[in-house]
Amino acid sequence: MKIMEKIKAKALDNAGCEGITLGFIGDSVTQGCFEIYNKADGNVETIFDKTNAYHKHLADLLAVIFPTVPVNIINAGISGVCAPHGLARLERDIIRHQPDLCVVCFGLNDCSKGMSGIGEYTDALGKIFDQLKEAGIEIIFMTPNMMCTQVSCHIKEESHIEIAKATAKRQNEGVLDAYMDAAKAVAGEKGVAICDCYAKWKRLYECGADITELLSNKINHPTREMNKLFAVSLLETMMGE
Repeated sequence: MKIMEKIKAKALDNAGCEGITLGFIGDSVTQGCFEIYNKADGNVETIFDKTNAYHKHLADLLAVIFPTVPVNIINAGISGVCAPHGLARLERDIIRHQPDLCVVCFGLNDCSKGMSGIGEYTDALGKIFDQLKEAGIEIIFMTPNMMCTQVSCHIKEESHIEIAKATAKRQNEGVLDAYMDAAKAVAGEKGVAICDCYAKWKRLYECGADITELLSNKINHPTREMNKLFAVSLLETMMGE
């Protein structure tokens, strides 16, 4: 990918080349959300920890491999949003900053609309890809993690149990699978590089991993450690692996 050519050029000529800027647009996982809790008013809130988000882990990896190359991170993840919302704010949050690369990751919230919402999801993704290309920004579409497959014994709040039940139902009935298949098809049609982390999570599941226990909120947010899988996978994609 061109991003690695830019990183190489900066490493070889630090004073003569611009720094590297990576943009990330997505939902709560991109923002850096982990555990959840009930606020005093009864609403569900999340623990925000952007220092353990996957893009921070990617920046740390790049700092080890290319210590002279400054990497600027644009975190345009917002908890609770779907791809159409990402499209609506794409200019404001990403394009006007002109990053060298934008990683797009939506789907976890979109799939709550069921099979009937796939068209809206893929339409928004396609337009996101088109607008980024028109702006001359390189793109990676990163598929998200799996969601819970069962209600964890660690969940005690009744409201959280109901969320987990609905989430596990969508995961187990193949709703998220269908969204990812459709999204990858759109990315392929648009010539967008795909970092298929969802396939890696599915493979872990097939190998016997307890996916629910790999989620910090036991519903849909990967643990801090599992965010590193995204980072390594993105680096592999950037290198053309």
